[in-house]
Amino acid sequence: MARDRKVTVGLAILGVMLLIAILGPYFVSGVLGRSPTKLHAGPPMAGPSGEHWLGTTSSGVDVFAQFITGTRVSVFVGLVGGTISTFLAVLFGLVSGYHKGKTGAALTGFVNIFLVIPGLPLLLLIASYTRGRGGWPAVALIIGLTSWAGGARVKRAQTLSLRNRDFVAAAQYSGDKQTRVLFLEVVPHLAPVIASTFLFAVVGSIAAEAGLDFIGAGNTNTVSWGTMLYWAQSQGALQTGAWWWFLPPGLGIALVGTAAGLVNFGIDELSDPRRRTLRTLRTLRGRPKRKVVTA
Repeated sequence: MARDRKVTVGLAILGVMLLIAILGPYFVSGVLGRSPTKLHAGPPMAGPSGEHWLGTTSSGVDVFAQFITGTRVSVFVGLVGGTISTFLAVLFGLVSGYHKGKTGAALTGFVNIFLVIPGLPLLLLIASYTRGRGGWPAVALIIGLTSWAGGARVKRAQTLSLRNRDFVAAAQYSGDKQTRVLFLEVVPHLAPVIASTFLFAVVGSIAAEAGLDFIGAGNTNTVSWGTMLYWAQSQGALQTGAWWWFLPPGLGIALVGTAAGLVNFGIDELSDPRRRTLRTLRTLRGRPKRKVVTA
C-alpha cells in the first residue's frame, strides 16, 4: 500500500487533518494568541491579511482560529461516529450472516427494521431533542447509532457468501469456536469492505455533523465546520461575497472526502486480484529493460 500513490496521498491528507485536530488549537491559542470566540478581535468582515490570515467574521472573530478549532470537533466527531457505526455494522452483519436458524433470522429482522427507518429524520429528531447537550461526543454517538444499518446489510451479504467456503468448513470441523472462526477466518476476508465502510462512515459523520449545525439542529454555540457555515449563511456571507468565511470549512469537508475516496480506490485495487495483476503488469512494462551482458 505504501507504493500506491492514491493511498499515500489520501493517508497524507488524513494525517495532516488529524494533526491539525490534535495540535491546531494549542498552536492558535498558545503561539498565535488568537481566540475562536473573542468578539471584535479585528475589524468586521475584513478580508485575509497578515494579521488575520483568513479574515474576520461579521463580529470581528478571527476565521483562521475558528477553522483550526473547528477541525478538532469535526474530525473527532467523524472518527468516533465512524468507529461506532462501523463496529455495529460489522458486529450485526457478521453474526446475522454467519448464524443460521432463529438467531440469524432474529438479527436479520432487527437490522431490517433499522434499515427501513429513515435515518435522516431519526437523526434530526434526536439531535433536535438533545440540542447538542453533552458536547461533540453526544453528537458522534447519535450519528453512529443511526447510520450502521446499511453497512450491516453489506457485511451480512458478504458473510453469507463466505460461511460455506471450504476454509470455513475446515475450521468448523476441526473444532474451532464460532468466535475464532468469525474473527480469524471470516473477518480477514472482509477487511477491504470494512476499511471502505469505516472511511465513508467517517466522512458521513463529518457531513452529518456539519449538516445538523448548518440547519440549526446542533449546538450552534460550539465551534465546528458546521457552525461556521451556519453563521456564515445567517449573517449574509454569501450575499456580501465574504468567501473567506464559508469557503474554508467547505473545503475542509471536501478535502476529507477526497482523501477517503483516494484511500478507498487504492484499497480496491490492492484487494482485487485482477486489478492487482494489471497494476503489476503496468509497473513491469514501465521499467527499463535490463541489458544482458555476455562474455
